Amino acid sequence: MTIGTVTSALADPGPDTVRIEDLTWPEIKARMEAGATTIIVPTGGTEQNGPHMVIGKHNYIIEYTTAEIAKRLGNTLVAPVLAYVPEGSWDPPEGHMRFPGSISVPDPIYEKVLESTVMSFAVEGFKTILFIGDSGPNQHPQAVVAERMDAALKSKGVHVYQIGDYYAHNGQEEWLKSQGFSANDIGIHAALIDTAQLMAIRPDGVRTQLLATSAGNADGSKNGVIGDPAKATAAIGAKLLELKIETAVREIRKDLAAGP
Repeated sequence: MTIGTVTSALADPGPDTVRIEDLTWPEIKARMEAGATTIIVPTGGTEQNGPHMVIGKHNYIIEYTTAEIAKRLGNTLVAPVLAYVPEGSWDPPEGHMRFPGSISVPDPIYEKVLESTVMSFAVEGFKTILFIGDSGPNQHPQAVVAERMDAALKSKGVHVYQIGDYYAHNGQEEWLKSQGFSANDIGIHAALIDTAQLMAIRPDGVRTQLLATSAGNADGSKNGVIGDPAKATAAIGAKLLELKIETAVREIRKDLAAGP
């Protein structure tokens, strides 16, 4: 049998998962032949998250949320999480790079990885490719690449979108303020929002015994935290995750309805 000749009549769609790393290529092909020609490219980050939270936070969160997004959209698969993303300068070390464990990729290299990912899926027959990123520095390079690759591939019927509202306009801060939390409670990095989300899906990634003493300072130089994680709970995290998922599904449906 020649590679690529397996048909849906011969191939089972495989286990109940949307993540391609958990499928064989004939299972992926069967899914695509049945209509699953949309794929999400999730991007996380490997960065310090204070003394109380593991450095894989973004990767665990985006792995969870994109699987939920794909299930709600239907006919959608999810690529492996890109865990190496822009995190700041090496020389001199800035931002997260001041702390052990963080890994940073310069924007131009990150863009090339995204381009190669798009081309890989495009030649395999995927028609809609969605970038969804859980970390701030991912957003601009993804938007740039999405626009560039969409223009390059639209004549082949392939479209690429940056789903930016997932990160930038997801309603999390507004909801927290409506619940009585202050801007200082909410913070910016490794504080209430980040910590609560991880507690909801991977509680062993949070050192709860350190929450009360992990408040940071304005630039994160004290311990990597900007804000205060002390009030984080799994219940809050579940609500915050749902807001991100709902926002992404809404934006994707809007983009797809608008067409090329």
